[in-house]
Amino acid sequence: MLQQKTKSISLDALGIKNATIRYQLTSNELHAETLQKEQGTESSLGAISVNTGEFTGRSPQDRFIVKDEVTKDKVWWSDINIPFDADKFDKLYNKVTDYLSNKEIFVRDSYACADENYKLNIRVVTEYPWSNMFAYNMFLRPTEKELETFSAEWTVINAPGFMADAAIDGTRQHNFAILNFTKKIALIGGTGYTGEIKKGIFSALNFILPVYKNTLPMHCSANVGKENDTAIFFGLSGTGKTTLSTDPNRSLIGDDEHGWTAENTIFNFEGGCYAKVINLCQEQEPEIFGAIKKGAILENVIMDENGVVDFANTSITQNTRVSYPIYHIDNIKQPSIGKNPKNIFFLTADAFGVLPPISKLTPSQAAYHFISGYTAKVAGTEAGVTEPIPSFSACFGAPFMPLHPTKYAEMLSAKMKEAGVNVWLVNTGWSGGQYGVGKRMALKYTRAMITAVLEGDLKDYRYEDYHIHSVFGVAQPRSCPGVPSSVLSPRATWNNDDAYYKTAFKLSNAFRVNFKQFEEFASEEIRRGGPQRYAF
Repeated sequence: MLQQKTKSISLDALGIKNATIRYQLTSNELHAETLQKEQGTESSLGAISVNTGEFTGRSPQDRFIVKDEVTKDKVWWSDINIPFDADKFDKLYNKVTDYLSNKEIFVRDSYACADENYKLNIRVVTEYPWSNMFAYNMFLRPTEKELETFSAEWTVINAPGFMADAAIDGTRQHNFAILNFTKKIALIGGTGYTGEIKKGIFSALNFILPVYKNTLPMHCSANVGKENDTAIFFGLSGTGKTTLSTDPNRSLIGDDEHGWTAENTIFNFEGGCYAKVINLCQEQEPEIFGAIKKGAILENVIMDENGVVDFANTSITQNTRVSYPIYHIDNIKQPSIGKNPKNIFFLTADAFGVLPPISKLTPSQAAYHFISGYTAKVAGTEAGVTEPIPSFSACFGAPFMPLHPTKYAEMLSAKMKEAGVNVWLVNTGWSGGQYGVGKRMALKYTRAMITAVLEGDLKDYRYEDYHIHSVFGVAQPRSCPGVPSSVLSPRATWNNDDAYYKTAFKLSNAFRVNFKQFEEFASEEIRRGGPQRYAF
C-alpha cells in the first residue's frame, strides 16, 4: 500500500515558485519527517501524536464558498454557506501561494470516491508533513501505475502558518477554509486542524454529486453483513458513526462520507477513518484501539513521559482524534462499495435525554427527522463549544451541504422508498435525565439494539411489540435482546414523570420552531412526521 516517489513535479501552474517539493512521500517517511522537525512525538502505540494548535475543531463561521456563475443560483446561501467574493479569493490565493513559495512543501496525489464511475482526483499541497500524512490516511491511494498518468481535477492547498488579514482579505478573522467550484480549489489557511482538509473535499462532493452525477452524498458511516446487506449510519460528530459501524461481525465500508448512486450502490468517499478518541477503551472499542499504531496520527491527546496516551485527559480539547488508513481495520470491504441497503440508522446524541434509545420510523417520520437532523453539538468538535448544546443540523450534516436541505431530503426519500429500507432513530446520548443529570447511554446497550435490528430481531410494527411514544409519535420496542426493558423507555429511566414530560415538550417545541424554515418546501406527509404533541 505504500507509495514511492515516482516522478518530479512542478507547482508553477499553481503559482507556487521555487519550492522544495517533497512529492508522494510514504506514510513512514512523513512520520519520520514530523519527528525530525519536532512537530510531533511518537506514542507508545507507535502512532505519531501532533498538536493542531489554536484550532482543535472546525471553525464553521470561517467556511466560505466563492459566489460566481457556477454557484450563485445553486448554493443555499446562509450562515452555513457564506459567500466569498471571487476577486478577493484570487488575491488571497496569490498571497497564500507566495507564502508557500521558496519553502519546503509536501505534495500528495490521491483521489476520493471508491466507485470508479465517480472518482475525483485530488492534489493536496501542505505546509506540514503531518498534514500530508493525514491526506495519505484519509483519501484513497492511487497505485504506481495510476500515478504515472495522474491528472488532478481538484486541488487542496493547506497553509496553517499563513494568517489572513480580515480587513483586507475579506475573511472574518485570520483563519479560513474557502471552496472555489469554478477553479476547483479548496484553500485553507490559519488553522492546523486537519479535519478542514477532509471536510473541504466532502463539501465539494456534496455539490458535485447531486448536481452533476444524480448521486446522493451522505454524512454517514456504512457496513455490510455476511448476506451482503448494507447498513447506513447517519449522524454528526460524537454520535457514534465510527464506533457503531466498526463491527467485528460486519465489514466496514467507511466511517463518515458516502454516496448512494442511481444504481443503488453505496460507496465510500474516503480511504481512512477519523475517529474521536475521548475516553477510548480497548475493551469497548478494540478495532479502533487496534488501529492506533504506526501510520496513525493522534491529535491533541496528552501523553506521559513514556508516550502512554491518557484518553480521558481533555485538557487540550474534548475533540481528541485519530486518523488512520482504513486498512488498519481488519474487517473491511474491498473495494469500499456496498449494495442492497436494508437498514438506515439516524444517530442522535440527545442532550435532553427524552428520546427513546431506539425507535422505528415511518417514511414520513424518516423524512422529517432527516430534514431536522436533531443532535447536540458535542463539546470540542467546533471552536467555542465547551458543553453539548441541543441543535438541529439538516440532513445530519448541514455544515457540509452547499445545496438546500430539501434537495438531499427528496433524494433520500426517493431512494428509501425504492430500496424498501427500514429507518431507525437511535439515541446514543443521555438516559435517566438531561445532560448534567443523566448518564450517557451505555455503548453495550446501543450495540445490542443495532445488532437486534441487523439480525431481524426487531420486526415490523405491531402493537404487541411496540409502544407509540406519546410526545414524539415514534414506535419504541417493548423488548430487545441484551437490553433491559426499563432502558427502552426513556420515561421510566427518569423516575419523575412530571420532569420527563416537561423536558420532552421542551424538545418537541424546539423541533416545531426549527422546522418552520422548511415548512413551505415540505409536503403534508413530511410535516405529519414530526412530534405529535407540543406544549403551549
